Amino acid sequence: MGTFCSVVKFENLQELKRLCHWGPIIALGVIAICSTMAMIDSVLWYWPLHTTGGSVNFIMLINWTVMILYNYFNAMFVGPGFVPLGWKPKNSQDSVYLQYCKVCQAYKAPRSHHCRKCNRCVMKMDHHCPWINNCCGYQNHASFTLFLLLAPLGCIHAAFIFVMTMYTQLYNRLSFGWNTVKIDMSAARRDPLPIIPFGLAAFAATLFALGLALGTTIAVGMLFFIQMKIILRNKTSIESWIEEKAKDRIQYYQLDDDFVFPYDMGSRWKNFKQVFTWSGVPEGDGLDWPVREDCHQYSLTVRYKVIEDYSGTCCPLNRGIKTFFTSPCTEEPRIRLQKGEFILATRGLRYWLYGDKILDDSVLEGVSRIRGWFPRNCVEKCPCDAETDQAPEGEKKNR
Repeated sequence: MGTFCSVVKFENLQELKRLCHWGPIIALGVIAICSTMAMIDSVLWYWPLHTTGGSVNFIMLINWTVMILYNYFNAMFVGPGFVPLGWKPKNSQDSVYLQYCKVCQAYKAPRSHHCRKCNRCVMKMDHHCPWINNCCGYQNHASFTLFLLLAPLGCIHAAFIFVMTMYTQLYNRLSFGWNTVKIDMSAARRDPLPIIPFGLAAFAATLFALGLALGTTIAVGMLFFIQMKIILRNKTSIESWIEEKAKDRIQYYQLDDDFVFPYDMGSRWKNFKQVFTWSGVPEGDGLDWPVREDCHQYSLTVRYKVIEDYSGTCCPLNRGIKTFFTSPCTEEPRIRLQKGEFILATRGLRYWLYGDKILDDSVLEGVSRIRGWFPRNCVEKCPCDAETDQAPEGEKKNR
């Protein structure tokens, strides 16, 4: 009783409101329909008490249902893990690399993003899933992926039971004429009558459940394939999109830059172990992450040094014709630069970059930064060894 009370806390009971959403209602409804009909039809097709095969079939069916629900509720109620309110990096100098969330009043840790639905910054956010009415992230990524694996496998088993039940029940009810084929649904399957009658309503329910099972197998199976693809590369859906966008820009604008994803361990097995562990608890704390030997936590943010002054005008004539005519068509501001200042660029075009100007210590206290566009030919990328020097001491030791 004490263990039960320690698990069921007030905060956990508050999480039950996540069930009051169209996503979990539909998902649990599909699971309930497919599982219930599969158990009923397995009794008609392969009576579990008469043969060993029937018993094994029925036990496997129950096992699929239990494991699917266990991982589903784990993904829903355990949650992705949120960046603590008011969080700051241990090394205050690293704050210049991080975005500040005004809602959470905290810096966004590496790989974290703010979710508008959850209204919190989510650690290693992958996406917000309406089917679990929660985010998929650091803590529940493994449970969510296991659910995506088990649901199609269970549906395949259920679909096989549905097909075999309809076949065996309709086989002795068919009557063939010269030009017609009739089905007498009132005819008995065997003597004595089955425990559960298989009439027209049961046939329609089985056919409906078969459609749900096949549709779930295809839809959820595709989601599982997508998730495993990014897990084996140690990415999230958001990071995969960021990398694709960065590579497209490099190719389109014919830049000399090489995009290196810092969290790819170089081995699919090592990437796999970042999410799946024997203990069920993911590695790390969701705030600091292991990176490649030639990278550090902030490799996704490129540090530039200003080599020429820029007045902040929208279309500067003194920066060249190409820079003048390719000024970004956006309402986002331009930032004034002075020689010797430093910029953290997060995205860019061929002749323009977008990023944050590194200010004095006031920026470390959460004051809004100066953010906007500036010409690429006003700055130069800092050497790799200079970027490495900005990494925390603990990361230098790990490399």
